Amino acid sequence: MLTLPNLLTLSRIVAVPLLVGLLWWPQWAAGYAIAFALYCLMGITDYFDGYLARSNGAVSRLGVFLDPIADKIMVAAVILMLVGTRDIAGLHLIAALVILLREIAVSGLREFLAPLHVSMPVSKLAKWKTTLQLVSLGGLILAPAIPSVAWIGPVSLAALWGAAVLTAITGWDYLRVGLRHMD
Repeated sequence: MLTLPNLLTLSRIVAVPLLVGLLWWPQWAAGYAIAFALYCLMGITDYFDGYLARSNGAVSRLGVFLDPIADKIMVAAVILMLVGTRDIAGLHLIAALVILLREIAVSGLREFLAPLHVSMPVSKLAKWKTTLQLVSLGGLILAPAIPSVAWIGPVSLAALWGAAVLTAITGWDYLRVGLRHMD
């Protein structure tokens, strides 16, 4: 159970409160810089936990269960903090809300379909969505750390909207699959 891939996944969950703490004070540029470094490290562990589990034949039910939860906890915490610090504000809240609502809906749908033994494999488009989402949130963390590079914030917000569009498309795809199995 405590394989290296699972420990990497658990480390992401344990790191979320530290990430939140670093983002707590929006005027603290160094905190955002450290948060960006931690966020990148969390992203790297996300890649390697899956890679190591697959390449070493160490895919476990615990890992399959925890990995998407760790991702959702991290993304939700970052979005909530960036909304709270007003790094995501105004109309951009809609993009953040679309991402959060889709994550909740797809998690509920997977939970509903599990007893029916219906799996919902992750599509390539969903992987692109996740990548764009993680890049956009990383950029939004980085922007206040280096305010002299003014383009990072607007480009990251544009990427957030791109992620929201892909989120809506992939969410609809998952919903269509799920609806086939409902009474």
